[in-house]
Amino acid sequence: MNHIDNGTIHYRDELVRKLIHLFSLSIPIIYYFIPSSTSITILICLTIFALIVDGGRFVSKSFAKVFYKTFGFLLRKHELDNEKKNLTGATYVLISALICALIFPKVIFVTAFTILIISDTMAALIGRKFGKRKFLRKSFEGTLSFFISASIVVVFTPKLGNFPMEYVIGFIAAFVGAIVENISYGYADDNLTIPISVGLTMWVLYLIIFPNLDLVLQNVPR
Repeated sequence: MNHIDNGTIHYRDELVRKLIHLFSLSIPIIYYFIPSSTSITILICLTIFALIVDGGRFVSKSFAKVFYKTFGFLLRKHELDNEKKNLTGATYVLISALICALIFPKVIFVTAFTILIISDTMAALIGRKFGKRKFLRKSFEGTLSFFISASIVVVFTPKLGNFPMEYVIGFIAAFVGAIVENISYGYADDNLTIPISVGLTMWVLYLIIFPNLDLVLQNVPR
């Protein structure tokens, strides 16, 4: 989130929400160092569990009471809508991780998903606190902080061969991710749109610039 208004939860609660969000960094870190098949099995189990817990609040009033008493202060308005039955951001993070793990080569997954965790957090906190100028659907300040933090992520995440153009690919994907995060507001959950758009951008550019490079096997533990 990165909106020029004050958001739908208190800024203090947004800080807690994003702190929890940062724990999701464990996903790309662990995924990089263990076999993909093991990672995907774990993600499937976690995603099923999250869907059961998240969906349980819509079918059981007693469970919903406990759920909202525990986590209600962290939920945004659209996540509390019992008519639309929207999933929480945490569940979307796991769904997104599973989809991206199934689709993307490991080196792309790590960059794309780390950008989601780090840069979405920066966009939300900076955008809500300092966002003054409207840009597309959100604030310029929030979107800029997304791009800058995503570019920093690109510098430090794994590369296939440390070719200079790999950084250019990452920076372009970071820009695409910043725009997608901005325009996703109100239309789609950015926990899905950010890593998918960043990953697809990187993948297409790798195929164009390095057509003979093996994205799956080269220099990447699996």
